[in-house]
Amino acid sequence: MRIWLDGGLQDIESARVSVFDHGLTVGDGIFETVKAVDGRPFALTRHLDRLTRSARGLGLPEPDHDEVRRACAAVIEANPMPLGRLRITYTGGHGPLGSDRGEHGPTLVVALGETTRRPDATAAITVPWTRNERGALTGLKTTSYAENVVALARARQHDATEALFGNTVGQLCEGTGSNVFVVLDGEIHTPPLASGCLAGITRALTIEWTGAKETDLPLDVLERAEEVFLTSTLRDVQALRRVDERELPGSAGPVTAKAVRIFDERSGEDLDP
Repeated sequence: MRIWLDGGLQDIESARVSVFDHGLTVGDGIFETVKAVDGRPFALTRHLDRLTRSARGLGLPEPDHDEVRRACAAVIEANPMPLGRLRITYTGGHGPLGSDRGEHGPTLVVALGETTRRPDATAAITVPWTRNERGALTGLKTTSYAENVVALARARQHDATEALFGNTVGQLCEGTGSNVFVVLDGEIHTPPLASGCLAGITRALTIEWTGAKETDLPLDVLERAEEVFLTSTLRDVQALRRVDERELPGSAGPVTAKAVRIFDERSGEDLDP
């Protein structure tokens, strides 16, 4: 396995990042997860645009898109696989043991891991913790993921693969690594970005391709929605068969099934939409 680290390919066994890297010591970093299909990344332009937005929001130097593209291409070529999770990590770099940044410049790591297609349906739980829709990191895809780690661990304890958050005003927000959509009276709705959710790439494409509406939704909408589904880079569009103790259709309902078909067709036609 070979990864890209600060300018070139390195063997994973010998690649080293400083123990003083700000991404490690204080979580001062951002990342993107990109789906790689048969050696080609999906929606890479959109992911790089979001990487830049996250960098601006965190006050990091803007990443060089050409360099990141070269890194992605090199890593994919060095590690052939049918379906991969391409991870772009960009941190504040070597810094002091505190919140102030150093002057060494950012660290760029690109790695690829093999994955498999997700099941057609899964289960999720809601958690008692909230997303802060007014926080300094709201809308940024940062490496500060400990809250998600805790929530996802709880989901696993309940035989689920995702945990869903409300925000501080009781509205439905997002999952630990996914966006959530509900079907009400046959129409698809998803929380707006103002709810505090991440501007997911798959979320945006699903809205564009299905006509889903961005709507403020109370958290208890999950108790009455006809169908619920998740979107993310590696899930694409995935139906929920259970939310907490509520059983939903065992496989995708008709509206979700149509969204799945549309996404599969459109994403297959254009790998960089």
